[in-house]
Amino acid sequence: MLTVLAQIVITQIVLKEWELAIAGAAAVLVLLAAVGLVAGVSRRRGGGETERLGELTARLEARLDEFARELSEAVGQADDDRRWRPVLNEVAESVDLDEVLERTLEAARRLPGADAALISLETEDGPPILGASGLPAESIELPLFVPRSRSGEEHRSIELSFRYAEDEAAGPGPDLRIHAGLSVPLADPAGRLGFLTVYTCEPGHRFGPDDLLRLEQLAERAAPAIENARRFREARQLADLDALTGMHNRRYFYQALEREVARARRYDRSLALIVIDLDDFKQVNDRVGHLAGDEVLAVAAERIRGAVRTADIACRIGGDEFAVILPESGLADAHLLFGRIEEAIAEAPVGRAERVGVSGGIAELRHSDSPSEFFDSADEALYSAKQSGKARSAVAGRTA
Repeated sequence: MLTVLAQIVITQIVLKEWELAIAGAAAVLVLLAAVGLVAGVSRRRGGGETERLGELTARLEARLDEFARELSEAVGQADDDRRWRPVLNEVAESVDLDEVLERTLEAARRLPGADAALISLETEDGPPILGASGLPAESIELPLFVPRSRSGEEHRSIELSFRYAEDEAAGPGPDLRIHAGLSVPLADPAGRLGFLTVYTCEPGHRFGPDDLLRLEQLAERAAPAIENARRFREARQLADLDALTGMHNRRYFYQALEREVARARRYDRSLALIVIDLDDFKQVNDRVGHLAGDEVLAVAAERIRGAVRTADIACRIGGDEFAVILPESGLADAHLLFGRIEEAIAEAPVGRAERVGVSGGIAELRHSDSPSEFFDSADEALYSAKQSGKARSAVAGRTA
C-alpha cells in the first residue's frame, strides 16, 4: 500500500506545485492514520500481538521516512527539469550559427563538474568546424579530443578518460588539466552533424547517467538549430556574392564598411578605402560584345582578389566598379595595394580584350566621417583620377 502511495505522489511531480502539495499531504495523512490505528490496536492487545504490532509500526515509520526521501528527490528532479527546459529553449531561439554554438556550449557547461565544452561539426570537405568554451586556457595545457566514428559505426555516447605521466603532475594549487569527458552525437533526420563534448578538470569526477541524459537532451535540441543556422549562413553568403565575379556584392560592401568604420573608431585604428574603376570599359563592351565584356570583368576581379591581402575586403559594387576596404591601414598601405592591383590587371590581356587600365580613388577614415561620407570621399577621388587622365590614383582631390 505504501509503495503504491509513493508511486502515486511521485507521478504527481509532473502536475502543478499545489497539486503536488495536496497529493503529498494526503499521502502523509494516510500514513499517519495507519500508524495511529496500529498504535491504538497495540494498546488493547498484549504479549506477542503487541510485539508484532510494534514491528509493524516500525516498518511503517521506516517506509514513511523512505517515502519522504523519494518525494524530496522527485521534487528536486522536477525543479531541475523546470530550470533545464528554458536552457534548452534558448538554444533554438537564434538563426546565427555563432550564437547557437555559444548558447549550446554555455548550456553544456551547466552540467555539474563540466569545466569546458566543445562542439565539432563535420564538413563535406576540409577540417571540422569547432566551437569551444573553456578551451584552451593560456596558462594550462588542455588535451583536445574530437570524436570521429568509423565508417558504418554509430555511437550513442563516448566516455573519455585522460591519464598523465608522473612528470606531468600538476603543481601547487588546483589541478586544472582535463581528466575526463563525455561526448554525444549531434544528429538530425538527415544524419550526424558532429559531436558535443564536455570535459571536467576535477580528478576522479565521472559524468553519470543524469549527465548523459541532460547532454543528450541538449544535443537533440541543438542539432536542428545548428543545421538551420548553418543553412541560413550559407544562404546569406550566397546572397552576399556577386554571381558574375564571385566577389562580395554591393550590399555586403556597405555592411562591411559600416562595421569596419565602427571598429576603427572603437579601437582607434586606421582604416583605408580604395574605389577602383576599369578605364574605358564601355568601349571594351562595344568592341568585343557584352558577353566578352563579362569575361573581362570576371578576369579583372580574379586579379584583384589575387593582389589583396587576407585581411582586405574586396567587393564589386556595380558595373565595372570595385572597392577594397583595408582594415588597420593608412594611405601608404592603400597606395601600395593599388599599385599591385594596377600591375596585376595591366600585365596581360584581360579576357578577350587588350590590356585594360584602371583608375582608383583612395581615402583614409577621418574622425568625423560617417560610412557614407568615407565612401563619398574615395568616390570623389576616383572621379578626380578619371578627370586627370585615367590609369592613376588620386587622394582627396589631389593626383597621386
